[in-house]
Amino acid sequence: MAEEPKRPIPESYWVEPGRLLAGEYPAHFNTEMTRKRIDALLEAGFDTFIDLTRQDETVAYVRILLDQAKTYDVKVDHHRFPIGDFGLPTPETMRVILDTIDNALQSGKKIYLHCWGGIGRTGTTVGCYLVRRGMSGEEALRQLAEWWQTVPKSHIHRRSPETYEQVQFIREWTQHEQNRKSQAE
Repeated sequence: MAEEPKRPIPESYWVEPGRLLAGEYPAHFNTEMTRKRIDALLEAGFDTFIDLTRQDETVAYVRILLDQAKTYDVKVDHHRFPIGDFGLPTPETMRVILDTIDNALQSGKKIYLHCWGGIGRTGTTVGCYLVRRGMSGEEALRQLAEWWQTVPKSHIHRRSPETYEQVQFIREWTQHEQNRKSQAE
């Protein structure tokens, strides 16, 4: 088994090793700490940031991201899909998020997917991503649970996603994917 790439932010896990990392918000209340975390992600080659937070719930990091990207002479993309904490997107919004991930991966991009804690909204998105890749909802939840146990804060926050509704959303995502495929045919 190949060794997993290093995680530039410890409170994260690889969904697609070396290509798609899911975790907590990359900014910190301390600007210097935010810069260090952004630098770690940029140095690791991340060029696409998918942000599931609402603009009013967090400390903004996009300006620092863009400034640091200039320093590293890289182009970065930041996509915000605001979902309330402990909340769910609409099925259409989830499809757009998953399409954004798919398009970025197909373009050779390296993605950091996050919400605030990296637990609920991020876990829900990762679960739906795994269903899109062919897993059942239950298989996706089992895989997510396994990955979550590798995250340091999993001993405090025992599961990802956090709410019953988020878990159900993943379980039911199979039907949304089947509908999407039948509409494409």
